[in-house]
Amino acid sequence: MAAQYGQDFPRSLNGAPLLIPGAETVVRSRLQRWFAEQQIQPQIVGEFDDSALMQAFGQSGSGIFIGPSVIADEVKRQYGVEVIGQTDAVTESFYAISVERKVKHPGIVAITEGARRELFTAL
Repeated sequence: MAAQYGQDFPRSLNGAPLLIPGAETVVRSRLQRWFAEQQIQPQIVGEFDDSALMQAFGQSGSGIFIGPSVIADEVKRQYGVEVIGQTDAVTESFYAISVERKVKHPGIVAITEGARRELFTAL
């Protein structure tokens, strides 16, 4: 699929089999808006509320799937897939909410520090 749909991204997605996040997700509406702006109409062959299940279907060759670029290397390694394109026009936000003003739990401190160090260095 990477060889077939990786050329001329994003135009190559027009008519391509696409595995897409469920209708209730924010990224789904942002993705659909981006497709409309690009005048691209992929063929939606599956809708998933579970990203790991979507990736497993993509691994089997059922269709192209989307994923956060920040974990692209991990997804490639785990599922044996290739990146066919990337856009900064579709984003997803993640929030960590705490009732404490200052995070004290060592596990939470490690997660937030790791995220700051690994995920948000380019911001």
